[in-house]
Amino acid sequence: MTASGLDEAVAEAFVEQRGRLVAVAHRMLGSRADAEDAVQEAWLRLARQDAASIDNLAGWLTTVVGRVCIDMLRSRKSRPEASYDDQLPELVVTEDNDGAPEEDVLLADSVGLALLVVLDTLRPAERLALVLHDMFAVPFEEIGQILGRSTDATKMLTSRARRKVRGTHRSIDERRQQRAVVDAFLTAARSGDFEGLLRVLDPEVTWRAHTARGVVVRLGATEVAGKVQHGIRAKVTARRVLVNDEPGIVAWSGKGKPLSVMACTVVDGRIVEILSVTDSERLAAMDLPGRPD
Repeated sequence: MTASGLDEAVAEAFVEQRGRLVAVAHRMLGSRADAEDAVQEAWLRLARQDAASIDNLAGWLTTVVGRVCIDMLRSRKSRPEASYDDQLPELVVTEDNDGAPEEDVLLADSVGLALLVVLDTLRPAERLALVLHDMFAVPFEEIGQILGRSTDATKMLTSRARRKVRGTHRSIDERRQQRAVVDAFLTAARSGDFEGLLRVLDPEVTWRAHTARGVVVRLGATEVAGKVQHGIRAKVTARRVLVNDEPGIVAWSGKGKPLSVMACTVVDGRIVEILSVTDSERLAAMDLPGRPD
């Protein structure tokens, strides 16, 4: 094969692997944009590599992407002063099917985007080991080569990470309670029940709203409830959904135009944090479920 033919074959092989690599990086980094950057870096390194010397391209690319992701995670932790409060995390809005089998609910909890919150509590090496082995079935031996550890040490590392994740795993009952709290919030909002809103809002609740003009932060149950109560004057239709696999709300105007997406964090039976998006451009970029009839 000629050099140009080899280059073309390598490029085609990279394209075939790209989707899997982005998925790995996305689970590692929690950001689609960062995942794309990590995979692009792998491509640049591949372009500088003698492709003929690579026996297993898929394994080589997984190794490079894994190491790039570890470097990016360590860089984040080394700059704790960097604030992400004003940055909007990637939001995935899906239907919330109350009738889903319990097994489906557990599966969503174990592999959904909500797991990224838990993964943030792990060290970079633990996170890589857990993601590659438990989500992408990469053998311990290969993961150990990425981390520079023995196979046995990698197994222990993955086991420790798995125990940490299980320690934060939510039960079916907890998920049902979270849904009930968001439903109560919706009911109180629709009727303008100020006291009802206060009952489901944590006294120190934070509402961070991403608007077309920037980020607006409201603090405390009284201020948040007052804003919600004021908002009922508009004729809107709202329904409960899942936002990153957590209970949330989507609201539409009377003409069916999306007005807002709200992600609610529920702890001990009360909403402790609300993240909302009202920026029409951002809403238009989201794949939202249809408005109820």
